[in-house]
Parts: sequence; structure tokens; C-alpha cells
Amino acid sequence: METQNTPGSPAGESIYLAIGFLRRPHGVNGEIIMDLHTDFPDRIKAGRKVYLGEKYELVTLDGVREHGQGLLVRLRGFDTPETVGRFRNHWVYVKASEVPPLPEGKHYKYELVGLSVVEDTGKALGELVEILETGANDVYIVRDEAGKEILLPAIPPVILEVDMNARVMKVHLIDGLVEDKP
Repeated sequence: METQNTPGSPAGESIYLAIGFLRRPHGVNGEIIMDLHTDFPDRIKAGRKVYLGEKYELVTLDGVREHGQGLLVRLRGFDTPETVGRFRNHWVYVKASEVPPLPEGKHYKYELVGLSVVEDTGKALGELVEILETGANDVYIVRDEAGKEILLPAIPPVILEVDMNARVMKVHLIDGLVEDKP
């Protein structure tokens, strides 16, 4: 689920992936509640360097423990509710270059954005510009040169092949499952 914070990144700049969202301080020892926005919560450990907010402020996680559906985290150097409170409502990021590769055939979502999308008949449909996370499955937004968008459910009968070397996604349009978006 790690997602890119912007649709693209200027050449030479790091791509940051959102892994969490800081809510509010918890207790008196500087912990803060973090909602999870990653499929890999086990990678969020004490000692991990993360980037906070729009300015990507580098901090080190001093402590991490489960709390409800999320985590309680302690940030090195911020050991009171008042000092850690400045990060309330900030996104937590990691650099895309710092995440381990996925198994063969699996891709991070940010890697898919920008792929050319073609129908299994060979017809070009446009570029994958955004990925919506829904309850059942993700939905890919594909925009053609005229600006027309179609929504593709990210399910095996529709998404046939992803060729990262060629930067092409081959799809099969199923009547009733693919929606035109005005």
C-alpha cells in the first residue's frame, strides 16, 4: 500500500512514499499515535529513519509498539507530549530508494503510475495517472491524450500483464466492470 505523495517527482529529486499519518500525542512520554498506510508495518521499527511532513524532516524512530489499528511511536529527541505535538497531522514518509525490492512480478504502486496502458487488442488507452484505494480492490485511473479517463478495477481478469521494462500494462476490458469517467 505504500503510495507516492505526488503524481510525479521532478528529475533528480527523491520519491517519498507515505507509510503513516501522525494523529495526536499519547501519554506523557512523547509517544504519538500513527495510522498505518503501508502493507509492510513490520518494517516500521525502532532505529528506522523516516521523513515527516511537507518539508520531509528527517527523524529517527526511538520506539514503536502496536496500538489499536495503528502504532504508538516515539521520535528521538521529542520526549514530551508538547515537543512531539508539533508533528500532529503530519504524514510519515520513507524514500522509495530505501525500500527493499518486492518479489518477481510484484510492484509498488508508485512504480505503476506513468505506465502506458494498452488493451489486449493492441489499442492504446492512455497513461495510468492515479491509483484509488477502495475497500475491495484498487482502481486504476487511465487518462488518454484528450483527457478522457477510464477506471479499471485492479483484478486479474482485467489486468493481464505488467511489463516494467517496456513501461506497459496490458488490460482486458470487461463490459460492466470498466467505467468511463467524464
